Amino acid sequence: MADYNNGYRPQGQQPMYNPPQYQPQAGIDPPPGYPQRSRLAAGVLAITLGASGVHSFYLGNTSRGLMQLLVSMLTCGFGAVVMMIWGILDGVKLLDGRINTDANGVYLKD
Repeated sequence: MADYNNGYRPQGQQPMYNPPQYQPQAGIDPPPGYPQRSRLAAGVLAITLGASGVHSFYLGNTSRGLMQLLVSMLTCGFGAVVMMIWGILDGVKLLDGRINTDANGVYLKD
């Protein structure tokens, strides 16, 4: 019998599970019906409402936005200062063009 616990696999036998490797492709055209996000709107949201993570939700990064929102709320406002600085930095990067794709890898429109 083969001992799979120690990493031994008989020669010629495929691994039991090989998960697919999906990665977003930066700069692809949006599929039909996909709302292309605005870089200006995301930048303004980041600078004004960065502590609550609204810009991350807008760009499709829901887990990041939820983390920003929860850190701001659960630290009784102390974490909101850090999240606001993070939001301002993200806003500058968005308006400067250093962040130019949304969570799905689709280019942001100007």
